[in-house]
Amino acid sequence: MRYSPEALTAFVETVSAGSFSAAARRLRKSQSTISTAIAHLEDDLGFALFDRSARQPVLTPQGKQVLGYVQSILAASARLDELAVSLSEETEARLTFVLSDTLHPDVLEEMLFRFDARFPHTEFECLIGEEEDVIDLLQKGRAHIGLTEARESYPTDIAAIRLPMQTHMAIYTSATHPLAAQSRIEADELHGWRELRLNTYLEREPVLAQGPVWSAPNYLLLLSMAVQGFGWCALPSALVEEFAPAKTLVQLNVSGWPRSVAIDLVWNKRSPPGTAGNWLRHYLQHKADPV
Repeated sequence: MRYSPEALTAFVETVSAGSFSAAARRLRKSQSTISTAIAHLEDDLGFALFDRSARQPVLTPQGKQVLGYVQSILAASARLDELAVSLSEETEARLTFVLSDTLHPDVLEEMLFRFDARFPHTEFECLIGEEEDVIDLLQKGRAHIGLTEARESYPTDIAAIRLPMQTHMAIYTSATHPLAAQSRIEADELHGWRELRLNTYLEREPVLAQGPVWSAPNYLLLLSMAVQGFGWCALPSALVEEFAPAKTLVQLNVSGWPRSVAIDLVWNKRSPPGTAGNWLRHYLQHKADPV
């Protein structure tokens, strides 16, 4: 290929993220690496892709025209990688699946039974991760396929499919917490009490707190903290039903809650799943019932 795949990826990611620095964070590279890659691409093309006179890079008219072509090239490359894996019919010796605590336990149980029957000799590893941690594990090659709460956009090297299932989130607190005695609560009232908030391992832009906060990297830890009465928390309802001791947590009647959350299946385009991973992907996409 005349044009570097890394440069094409850097270009598309910069457009998506809005800046060289944001693209660098997404791709786990230095800002200078991204800037240099795009500069080399501009040299190869013979014109500027970005107007750099403003605070943030803005696509030039030529850059706008090039963007669609580059996106098509990267998409075709990803499809070719998937086809190559599919035609090789190679079954992974080990498959690592990273999933969110938001997945309904019944879906996971049925999936594991079917996977065991289909691939009895494939080592299966389950990791728990939420949001940015799922993406990070895929990009580092630590996991092959993952589930996460749906989001509007992903890094260029991450593929995503919206699944035909949703999870349900609600606000909970301990039955002994003062909030549990209130029949209805406005969202603003919660900020006067400690929030138990999800905070992934991967460093990201800090979220401004509107009240006191304790945090943990997964929902199961947050559930435990809520049971002990340390504050209120948004939790997957299925997780509460499965793991909270009877009558220890109360679902608060808060305006706008409970909420339905869509689930995405994600994987790394640069190292697409093999036979076992593709089976898992198609099972979750077509066979799992909504919960």
